[in-house]
Amino acid sequence: MIALIRYLFTVLLLSQRQLAPLLLFVGLLAVLTSSDSGPLAATYGSVAGAMLVCSLWSTMALIGLEDRTHRSVVVVAAGSGLRVLLGSVCTALLWCLPLTAAGLFLPLLFGSHTFTAADAVLGVEAQLTCALTGIAIGVLCSRLLFRRPGHALVAALLLLLAALLGRGVSPVNIMLGDLQNASDSAHLLGSTGVLLTVAAGVLAGAVAITQAVSVRLS
Repeated sequence: MIALIRYLFTVLLLSQRQLAPLLLFVGLLAVLTSSDSGPLAATYGSVAGAMLVCSLWSTMALIGLEDRTHRSVVVVAAGSGLRVLLGSVCTALLWCLPLTAAGLFLPLLFGSHTFTAADAVLGVEAQLTCALTGIAIGVLCSRLLFRRPGHALVAALLLLLAALLGRGVSPVNIMLGDLQNASDSAHLLGSTGVLLTVAAGVLAGAVAITQAVSVRLS
């Protein structure tokens, strides 16, 4: 599995498809947090929203790097399609880690904030919650389930809107609402940690559904 992740991460770095979501993430950070001096909880809510979009885009681009023939070869070498899918998910998550670090510290450069340990933990929790959710949507809308890119794009947009606007249903929607209305990061660490766990469960469910359906389609 480690060798597979190393291979996928190497392919990811060599591909220029990741350049667009990377530039989008940095651009959104600059626009959303420039000259900001409000509570960091609300700022990290904006950063987490950017992470949701970029992690979704990165995951779909990663899984779509290989054509069906090349992927079949990788599946045979790895031993199963589930291993390849899990490797893709882990690679996408690894790609989100440096973005999380950037999302944590760039707002401090773009704006004027007082930074505490609670702010740092909350920022990481919020971004990882959105990263896991974005990866889950990216897996469900990948070429493993959608043969036509247009259909995959429409499905991704619909699920993205559902994640952002689904009141009381989506962990992302609940978390962003809490962050926008908070003035103290320490008070949100527990609830955001719970939502991070829920997002991990959503990703696990997305992987299980994608694997089961892709086996039937193959």
